[in-house]
Amino acid sequence: MEMRRAGTVGELTAAEYLFDDPVRPEWAQRFLDAQGHHLFLAYEDGSPVGFISGVETVHPDKGTEMFLYELAVAEPFRRRGIGRALIRELAALARERGCYGMWVGVDTGNDVALATYRSAGGKDDGSCTVVTWDFE
Repeated sequence: MEMRRAGTVGELTAAEYLFDDPVRPEWAQRFLDAQGHHLFLAYEDGSPVGFISGVETVHPDKGTEMFLYELAVAEPFRRRGIGRALIRELAALARERGCYGMWVGVDTGNDVALATYRSAGGKDDGSCTVVTWDFE
């Protein structure tokens, strides 16, 4: 397995099947151009098989932390350590960039995701509820 930081819309488009929806080139470019936005792709035999995205968040009294925005691994490549390796890659970047920590929100009952995050050193502190607003 090889991991690379995504740098072009073409790389994201080639990995489109890993995303929830089709890649929109204008959004992909905006993501890539935005300071503090990061996306790594995992490759097997030259084909993308997984990705992780993260966004640095900064607050006046807390400093900078990494929000693990999304993690995906193609079904045939799961349970091979690819998700864990991607998490560790993002965590290493977060440390390198001076983040004091990293966090992710997980859907209730998503035991597979929780197991992956725990295997990469994450801890579920049991104290988070996500409140959302839909604007569409």
